[in-house]
Amino acid sequence: MIYLDNNATTQVAPEVFAAMQPYLTELYGNPSSAHAFGRRMRTAVETAREQVAKLLGAGDSSQIVFTSCGSESDNWAIGGFLEQNPGRRHLITTRVEHEAVRNLCEHLAEIGCEVTWLEVDRNGELDLDDLRRALRRNTGLVSIMLANNETGVLFPIVEIGRIIRENSDAVFHVDGVQAVGKIPINLSDWPIDLFSLSGHKFHAPKGVGALYIRRGVELPPFIIGGGQETGRRSGTEAVPNIVALGRACQLAREFSGHQQIRGLRDRLEDEILANFSKASLNGIADRSKRLPNTSNISFAGISGPEILTSLDEAGVCVSTGSACNAESREVSGVLRAMNVPYEVARGAIRFSLGRYNTADDVDRTLKVLPELIDRLRQS
Repeated sequence: MIYLDNNATTQVAPEVFAAMQPYLTELYGNPSSAHAFGRRMRTAVETAREQVAKLLGAGDSSQIVFTSCGSESDNWAIGGFLEQNPGRRHLITTRVEHEAVRNLCEHLAEIGCEVTWLEVDRNGELDLDDLRRALRRNTGLVSIMLANNETGVLFPIVEIGRIIRENSDAVFHVDGVQAVGKIPINLSDWPIDLFSLSGHKFHAPKGVGALYIRRGVELPPFIIGGGQETGRRSGTEAVPNIVALGRACQLAREFSGHQQIRGLRDRLEDEILANFSKASLNGIADRSKRLPNTSNISFAGISGPEILTSLDEAGVCVSTGSACNAESREVSGVLRAMNVPYEVARGAIRFSLGRYNTADDVDRTLKVLPELIDRLRQS
């Protein structure tokens, strides 16, 4: 099997599994218990919190709260702010956010919030003047992702944060789920108030994430109960997963293979665009403005799901867009927002590489694609 769907999820790193395994067996104490066994679990949780903070450049680890996933972090950041600030119900977001943000904002619009949707151009980029015009006195929160999960396009988050601070009192939330572990992040210096991440996107297991809450920003508890996570998210901490997230963050800080991943992605992308007459890139061609592992390519005139199925039968795992919307046969909402023509958008395939991919994976993918695409065109 060739796995080129790392934006959907990643393999749990062997080092991460080794770190969490004892906490699934002999180290089973409750981190809220007062005895020595419980205190040992508490130490493990706090060590992981420090590891997450270091990867994010967050400084004070108390600004990190553990959650179950990126979607929970997104929902808590946006919904929690509105609960805390009922008089500031104007939100700003983009048309190309992950479903965890986009669908939540659509729901909030239905129940009385006012949402301004920022458009993107054909390259998937924002016009920052649109943001300036959208900001108001009553704007409560702006939520803009750092990296698009389908195209890999990076938004200029630091510049966006400065614009928000210069023109409003709005809180700035960033969905960083696809970016963490792939590009450098420094929240101590960046004008960001809330930042979401999910462990399974960078070699931790599914079921653990975190929300960075800048000191001074108030959110109500996401879960009310025993007061864990300093009262911000009750419920017994999932120590094995939290330890795993911490170790994954440590591995990400130590990882030096991003250029290798970029080189494999570039070769795959270049070969496809050069050798398939109706292939086109979705997203900005300037690779410095995209994640180093992601390439979204359309094969015009062919159905993306048919390409995915054929590649799957050949042992190559890819996607047609967000894994959260994998069952849908509709054209990607992200590509629609980019005004990609329908016949092009319906043939989109996302290739997303990771640290365990090799040159042989790219060679074999490039070998099976021509016959596969020819067969689908003929049929």
